[in-house]
Amino acid sequence: MIPPVRLISQAAELAARLHNGMARKGRGNEPYINHLAEVAYLLATASDGADAELVAAGWLHDTIEDTGTTREELAQKFSERVASLAVECTDDMSLPKAERRRRQIVDAPKKSAGAKLIKIADKVSNIGARIHSDPTAEERDDLADYTGWAEQVVAGCRGGNAWLDTKFDDMVRKAKASL
Repeated sequence: MIPPVRLISQAAELAARLHNGMARKGRGNEPYINHLAEVAYLLATASDGADAELVAAGWLHDTIEDTGTTREELAQKFSERVASLAVECTDDMSLPKAERRRRQIVDAPKKSAGAKLIKIADKVSNIGARIHSDPTAEERDDLADYTGWAEQVVAGCRGGNAWLDTKFDDMVRKAKASL
């Protein structure tokens, strides 16, 4: 087993390399790695630093979906649990967006405890990225749409970490106040 600090550092390094040049939705040209760092930070805080595999999976949760990295590669480089968590958080990008969204809502309650936490942290980060001080009508519509959908997904993920549940609720309140 890889020592915890090394596991997290290796996950961050791989995520940065594989997502190099990708931009984040919602915040102009902000590097995509900022999203992964935020998700990992939320998970580290929620677990009080006690779950290195969860934090590593936070760094890697979009790797399979966005970069073509395989489950087997993640299992070999990190652990079976990190790979499994990444797989659980991977959407089937061959499906239309509406179907991917529907599946996230339906599948959320069936996910492992760790995957549920990653999903909540992901939604906190993505809602936050969509909040602007002076939003256009399109940005307001996107924020309202995404937040409403995220609430449905997170409804099936709640209960595993009170701090993260509260963080999500606070972000939803902030989003709705900005509409």
